[in-house]
Amino acid sequence: MAATVTLEPAGRCSWDEPVRVVVRGLDPGQRVTLRASLRDEKDALFRAHAQYCADACGELDLTRAPALGGSFTGLEPMGLLWALESEEPHARLVKRDVQTPYAVELEVLDGHEPEAGRLLGRTVHERHFLSPGVRREPVRAGRVRAALFLPPGAGPFPGIIDLFGSGGGLCEYRASLLAGHGFAVLALAYFRFEDLPENMNEIHLEYFEEAVGFMLQHPKVKGPSVGLLGFSKGGDLCLSMASFLKGITATVLINACVANTIGALHYKDMIIPDLGSDLKKHTITESGLLDFMDIWNNPLEEPYHQSLIPLEKAQGPFLFIVGMDDRSWRSEFYAHIASERLQAHGKDRPQIICYPGTGHCIDPPYFPPSRASVHAVLGLPIFYGGEPKAHSRAQIDAWQQIQTFFHKHLNGKKSVKPSKM
Repeated sequence: MAATVTLEPAGRCSWDEPVRVVVRGLDPGQRVTLRASLRDEKDALFRAHAQYCADACGELDLTRAPALGGSFTGLEPMGLLWALESEEPHARLVKRDVQTPYAVELEVLDGHEPEAGRLLGRTVHERHFLSPGVRREPVRAGRVRAALFLPPGAGPFPGIIDLFGSGGGLCEYRASLLAGHGFAVLALAYFRFEDLPENMNEIHLEYFEEAVGFMLQHPKVKGPSVGLLGFSKGGDLCLSMASFLKGITATVLINACVANTIGALHYKDMIIPDLGSDLKKHTITESGLLDFMDIWNNPLEEPYHQSLIPLEKAQGPFLFIVGMDDRSWRSEFYAHIASERLQAHGKDRPQIICYPGTGHCIDPPYFPPSRASVHAVLGLPIFYGGEPKAHSRAQIDAWQQIQTFFHKHLNGKKSVKPSKM
């Protein structure tokens, strides 16, 4: 082959780490097309491509060379990853088995697509979800069904419980990556997994209390408290946990509601009703996707006020991460309700970070932004919002902000090492 594709750093790389892609051995000013592809565990193919010109020395460095066309344009060193799209409509790239890497094939072709010609060079780049030394322990403790990720070393480590949303099951990819940054992270399932309930008609907070107890009793977890990380429905569950349970110091919410949603929440002799929704209020996008942002009732109005979570009872600080183009619900509105309620009760104002052009599904860095996908429970294509380039930048920053927040409030550190790209 005429060209060589090199990656820096070479060798093993975590999914949330940037890499520098350099192509050498080209002609000065040569027009080439770079293609990236990977297959997920269901054998779905995801692809991206971009057009470039080599420099005067016949080298192409993606940290310096802007893409001239293709799946993205401009200076985007990691664009070939975050721009990956499935050949199947509305498929979302997630990692189901974190114990295996994703193999990304990178190819260099002569010319610019669709006239791209012969293959000039290729390489396979493995991106891992378990950093060296990180251990995964399946958890079946009492009623708790989860996976615990522990960093290398003797510990103990600051502990975090990680909750996903209304798709159910056990999602481990965020927890596994976060463990690579020094946290003991429990990816917690709460429905549609093993012997857990199949739906969320009723949710009992005692289950989550048991998970907190498991973490605080674990010899590798640094007490006397843990942090919470919740996305979507998992966010309002984390708010409820912080409000009613002991042993919680810091809570991060990613596009979460400030009211209890989808099913009634039970704890001891207390019930918080579901906020409720009116599915007739949904809209349909030009491409035929369901937009659910307007279906939810307003928790500030009667009779929906009873669904508000009394987060003023919580002991620790909050970080709200908000996609300003979230089409699943009004995340920015809910974050400001939380801020006003906390201040009205003499509590500190929460940290709220709003990301323009960013939709509902805010993942770790370099995951392709999910603007729409088929919902795991509803079985229908849902529109999540977001503009790919802005959303991908938000994911990088939000990942740093989450680590900084937890290191500060669980570990006493002031900052984390920023990403180089």
